[in-house]
Amino acid sequence: MSRILSGIIPDEAVFTDFRRQALSTDNWYSKYDKNGMEVWVEVAPVTSPQGNKNVPKVHKIKCRMTIKDVSAATMYDVLHDGLYRKKWDPTMLESFDIARLSPNTDLGYYSWLCPKPLKNRDVVTLRSWQVTDNEYVIVNYSVKHPKYPPKKDLVRAISLLTGYLVKATGPNSCSFTYLSQADPKGSLPKWVVNKASEVLAPRVLKCVHEAGQSYPEWKEQNSPDQKPWLYPEQSTLPMMDAAELTIQRADSLENVDETSQLDVQEINKAEHSS
Repeated sequence: MSRILSGIIPDEAVFTDFRRQALSTDNWYSKYDKNGMEVWVEVAPVTSPQGNKNVPKVHKIKCRMTIKDVSAATMYDVLHDGLYRKKWDPTMLESFDIARLSPNTDLGYYSWLCPKPLKNRDVVTLRSWQVTDNEYVIVNYSVKHPKYPPKKDLVRAISLLTGYLVKATGPNSCSFTYLSQADPKGSLPKWVVNKASEVLAPRVLKCVHEAGQSYPEWKEQNSPDQKPWLYPEQSTLPMMDAAELTIQRADSLENVDETSQLDVQEINKAEHSS
C-alpha cells in the first residue's frame, strides 16, 4: 500500500504487487478448502512496524474459486456492471458511480445491509482496472470526497485494499481470486470482524459465480453493446481532478458504539454450514 499512498491513481507497480499477493502462497494460512473454493488469511507479523506487539489488526483475506462454466471475460463484466449488480446482490442498499479520473479509473459509492443489531455500512472507493489477453485485474481503496462525507445513519467502512484477479483457464472457465483488507469500523472486536470475514467471503463468491452464469442472458436484453469498462469512450461519467481526493485512512474515522456485538455462535454455525 505504500506505493498507492504516493498518488491517488494506481500505477503499474500497484497492479504488479496486487497480482503478486493474489498468486502468492508465502505468508498465507489456509482456512478453508473444499468444493473448488479456497480461503487464506495473511500471516500477520509478530510485531508492528512501530515495534508494538499484538497490535489489533483487521487481517487480509484471500479467496480463490475455480469456475468451470463461466468465462473470465464474463466474470469481469459482472464485477463492473452496476445495473446488473442490483439484480444479484441481496445486501446492496445503494450503489452508483460518481466520476471518472482516467480511462481505467473511476470513483463510486456503495452501501450495504449488515446483520442486526449492527448498523449498515457504506464506502466511497476509487477503483482502477487493467486488462490483458487472458487476465483481468480490479483494485480499489477508500478515498475522501468532499461531497460524500459519512452519513449519520451509516457507519463509514474503510477498504485498505480490495480487488480481484480473474485469469482465463479455458474459453469458458477461469480462476477467480478475491483479496481484501477492509475495516468495517464500529466497535466490534477485530477477531470477530476477522472471523466473520472468513465465513462471509466464500458465500459472496458463490453469489458472484451464480451471477456470472446468468449474466450473458441478462446482458443480451439490457444494452448488450454498452460496456464502458472495456470501451471508455462509452462512459457518460463526468471527469474529475484526482487532486480533489485524499486517501481515507481508518484512524481518521471514529468508531461508532454498537452496543450489541455479532453473535459468535451464529458465526460458528454459519461456518459449519458453508
